[in-house]
Amino acid sequence: MRPIWKGAISFGLVTIPIRLYRATRQEEIKFRLLRKSDLSPVNYKRVAEADGKEVPWDQIVKGYEYEKGKFVVLKDEDFQRVDIEATQTVDIIHFVELNEINPMFFYRPYHMEPEKGGDKAYLLLRDALRESGKVGIAKVVIKTRQYLAAVKPQKELMALELMHFADELVDASELHAPRATHANRQEIQMAHSLIDSMTTKWKPQEYSDDYHNALMKLIREKSRKGGKAVEFEQKKAPKPTKVIDLTEVLRQSLKEAQTGKRRKKAA
Repeated sequence: MRPIWKGAISFGLVTIPIRLYRATRQEEIKFRLLRKSDLSPVNYKRVAEADGKEVPWDQIVKGYEYEKGKFVVLKDEDFQRVDIEATQTVDIIHFVELNEINPMFFYRPYHMEPEKGGDKAYLLLRDALRESGKVGIAKVVIKTRQYLAAVKPQKELMALELMHFADELVDASELHAPRATHANRQEIQMAHSLIDSMTTKWKPQEYSDDYHNALMKLIREKSRKGGKAVEFEQKKAPKPTKVIDLTEVLRQSLKEAQTGKRRKKAA
């Protein structure tokens, strides 16, 4: 596995050399655009707006439009010049209780491995975070962007999880919220029973991308049939539960969940 970034964690006067590795992978199905008549692949061209001419890669630069039609060009050295020290450091600013952070702030994890000579300080920070229940809130520059990030203990290692800045989260105050101030007590108790009956141990390997699997199955079937149409059963979306049916729906759901558990035990 190749690191995507090398640098150091810094908190107080402590500096720990580390490497970052991707902790997730995206299993996206890639498609090519084709001409319908003969399935010839369609390629993209980089065309200048001014004269419609194709532009080679070595003639392309990055520009920021500060006014309509006016640009300032930024070179690689400009990005590096902004803050060369920050590009090499996971700079921990504060430590906070993990349970104080809204999960919506987190969005991309990385494995964090100690470099040679950093094991002792790495273990110190990992164990201190684990015992305190806190995470380190840091800033880090990866490529050309600064990120907010959390340093978390993760089994034998630590993880760096990128976060959104506060102004990146969309305010939900304008969205419709339920008008009632509280739910019916009997319905709440039934909902608790339903939740309890559906509760199990967290086993992430039991979950897979059903849409990805179904799409790959369709692609394999079409390839075997020379690109001809393939019939697949289409599921209908469930209808919204009516308010007057809610208690009965909860009762039926609880009954089905308990029956399913009994069948699973018998098997």
